Amino acid sequence: MAQHQRQSSRNIDNTGFGTNSNTEGGRLVNADGSINLRKTGMPIWTRTSVYHTLLRMKRGHFFLSIMVFYTAVNIFFASVYFLVGVENLSGVDHSRSTFDEVMAAFFFSSQTLTTVGYGHVAPTGLLTNIIASTESLLGILAFAVVTGLIYGRFSRPKAYIRFSDDMLISPYKSGKALMLRMATYKNNHLTDAEAQLTIAMHVNENGKMITRFYPLPLEISRLNSLALSWTIVHPITEESPLYQLSKEDMVAARIEVMVYIKAFDDHFSNTVQQRTSYTHHQLVYGAKFQMMYERSETGGYTVLELDKINAHEPAHLSETVPVP
Repeated sequence: MAQHQRQSSRNIDNTGFGTNSNTEGGRLVNADGSINLRKTGMPIWTRTSVYHTLLRMKRGHFFLSIMVFYTAVNIFFASVYFLVGVENLSGVDHSRSTFDEVMAAFFFSSQTLTTVGYGHVAPTGLLTNIIASTESLLGILAFAVVTGLIYGRFSRPKAYIRFSDDMLISPYKSGKALMLRMATYKNNHLTDAEAQLTIAMHVNENGKMITRFYPLPLEISRLNSLALSWTIVHPITEESPLYQLSKEDMVAARIEVMVYIKAFDDHFSNTVQQRTSYTHHQLVYGAKFQMMYERSETGGYTVLELDKINAHEPAHLSETVPVP
């Protein structure tokens, strides 16, 4: 199998991944497009960009992080006010319990941090005023950063592409082809869409497991407009690294197909990109995709059924190989 691959398709070395299969941990690219990699050797605060982490964080986790930060800061300053002495905060009812005094310090901190300042509670004394002024400055800076992060998250160009859960080996002309499907799921419009597929295959060369990378030529690698779904097709011809490989061969080679999509979003007036990968666990041998769009009942427009992006059915494969 490895000898045929070297003869029929030239492997590439510019993928950015190593060729030593024994050093790999699972798949190379995760389904969400992130690289399956963990970096060590430096402190986490040195090798982690908080800005990039917050920009790419899931929306729920992002707002939860803001709430945790906001609460933690208020707890810290409430503790400082309490240690300095709640009696230095005018307007606090000192006849009540310690818990009530702590909560009064906490809510005074939240009003100071947000610069709301209702006026019911006010600092007295030099030290308490210095603490309150410092907290106000921190609040202005913190909310400026949070505002910038929220704007950055909403204004960051994103492709909003959904991929099929599986890749298929399907009938194609008089032979077969590797297929996967994608579609945009938001009300954005992508033009000049380009697709590139690279396959990683693990082969045994001279008793050593080596990872080889091969480009997968596509039937159509570029679309002028990605209005409907796009079934990406790699014909399995004599030039393909998948030529004459059975499903068992592909599983044994632990194939991983890395997908790179680049397009132009006319709403953002910017280039967007998205990537994903498929492993041999997501390979369906002998199937074809079902139609996922149809004419509306009135005939006035086309309906794209996004829930059918992975819909497929069994199909007979011909062993005849099409002439490239």
